[in-house]
Amino acid sequence: MINTAGITRKTIDWMVSQTLIPYPEALAEMEARVTAIAKGSARELVWLLEHPPLYTAGTSAKPEHLAGRPRFPVFETGRGGQYTYHGPGQRVVYVMLDLNTRGRDIRKFVQQLESWVIAVLQTFGIDGETRPGRVGVWVPRPELGPEREDKIAAIGIRVRRWVTFHGLSLNVAPKLTHYADIVPCGIDSSSSPFGVTSLHDLGHKIDMAEIDQALQHHFEHLFGPVQPLS
Repeated sequence: MINTAGITRKTIDWMVSQTLIPYPEALAEMEARVTAIAKGSARELVWLLEHPPLYTAGTSAKPEHLAGRPRFPVFETGRGGQYTYHGPGQRVVYVMLDLNTRGRDIRKFVQQLESWVIAVLQTFGIDGETRPGRVGVWVPRPELGPEREDKIAAIGIRVRRWVTFHGLSLNVAPKLTHYADIVPCGIDSSSSPFGVTSLHDLGHKIDMAEIDQALQHHFEHLFGPVQPLS
């Protein structure tokens, strides 16, 4: 469990889990932490982790976007968005920040998350972009087609008492074939020029520790100082 006793809210806690965290366990931890943040008894938290292979369904998920017999468990969740995949090789970032002290503007917050991911990608020479009407971060793939764009990071948040949770997932080196059982985030590559990619798929063999370092550096620039938890 995350220990929140005896701390003040001067900095943002930063936690990195080194083992695969089951989704129900992560959700319970987020629920408890968000409640504590809202009460003023815990600091804000950013939690970096990986999940075992699974699918999650956001509030806009459509039944027809899920295969009849998906190979991995499916979890309903209260975050925004549609179906998405989580698994090893994907950096999941759960962001629990108090918008009461940061401005009660959810759209601006989502844009900040997108800007954060774009800055991280630029560290490794990748040009991530946003598109009107399509949440997340996209990478143009002209080598695959004149209009081809692949999603490299998904964003889905939930807000309770103006404290955020859930967050984003950045594809570092997941098995992209695991997306086959869903229409991820509503992206149907069979009928559109959009797909899903990763840093490794783009030829950037970056390890997770390097990604985490870049995430922390650019997060502090956008949101404020962090305190790593042991």
